[in-house]
Amino acid sequence: MTMHNSVVRDRRAVLAMGGALIFGAAQWPANARAQTGGDNKIPIGTIGAGHIGSTIGGLWVKHGHKVFFSTRHPEELKDLVANLGPLAQARTVEQAIAFGNVLLITVPYGALPQIGRDYGAQLKGKIVLDTCNAVTARDGAIADEVEANGIGVTSQKYLPGTRLVRAFNTMSYMTFAKEANRPDPRLAVPIAGDDAEAVRVAAGLVRDAGFDPVVVGNLADAKLFQRGALGYGQQVSAAELKQKLSLPQ
Repeated sequence: MTMHNSVVRDRRAVLAMGGALIFGAAQWPANARAQTGGDNKIPIGTIGAGHIGSTIGGLWVKHGHKVFFSTRHPEELKDLVANLGPLAQARTVEQAIAFGNVLLITVPYGALPQIGRDYGAQLKGKIVLDTCNAVTARDGAIADEVEANGIGVTSQKYLPGTRLVRAFNTMSYMTFAKEANRPDPRLAVPIAGDDAEAVRVAAGLVRDAGFDPVVVGNLADAKLFQRGALGYGQQVSAAELKQKLSLPQ
């Protein structure tokens, strides 16, 4: 397939996604539409609380969301939650999943299959923002699967039943911490997902963290900003990112 044909196909997918989002917005219940508007805040849980999890979760706390940060050893998060204040809590993974209407998963990519096995029943139906990147040296054969099939499709395979959205995977935690809430134009964060409502909620949370969301398309299109792809590592505005990825302005 030529690069031109690939870009045309990707642009068609984005246009189709946009139509789905518009149609879906009319179907969402009022309480779901209100989740990211006004003073309404979303209960959020994290699976993993390393650099990305603590940085993005911390930005949400500062915006007023209550966040349960989780690891297998939540006692290690005492300093993190103390610094963030009462809206931040350290909990087990099970508690974070039960609490969160939205989950942020931020772990080494090779851990996704085990998370799916251990917590799949609890995660079913949840909006999950997947920040994980596949690295061959660390994650092994699953990184080859990502290269062959695309990271969005692969993540959904290992987290079946979740309303998955790829987000916050393209830059380092230091960039996110430094550039959050900068003067306009804000830093663009590409996102992709198959569930229109989940994408809308994720876009709102990207804004709440202090960035400008760019909907790239569905989970198959997440390959456009996976590690090593054109959309990865782009510290640019939304307009610039759309231009780089040949997306509609």
